[in-house]
Amino acid sequence: MSVSGLCEVCQQPDVDHSCDRCGRLVCDDHFDEHAGFCVECTAELGGGRPGQGGAEERPDGVDTYRS
Repeated sequence: MSVSGLCEVCQQPDVDHSCDRCGRLVCDDHFDEHAGFCVECTAELGGGRPGQGGAEERPDGVDTYRS
């Protein structure tokens, strides 16, 4: 997504993305393409969108289905 303004993390004029979570305008360096979030939201969430992690996010076996 091409947007105009300053990166809200580093104040550089090369803004290319808008965070899907908080709406911050950020440059390539401060956007996690995989998550769709700025690096600050990605860090708050532990590296990705909630519910997309593997078994390491559910060490007690919660949310696993067995037949």
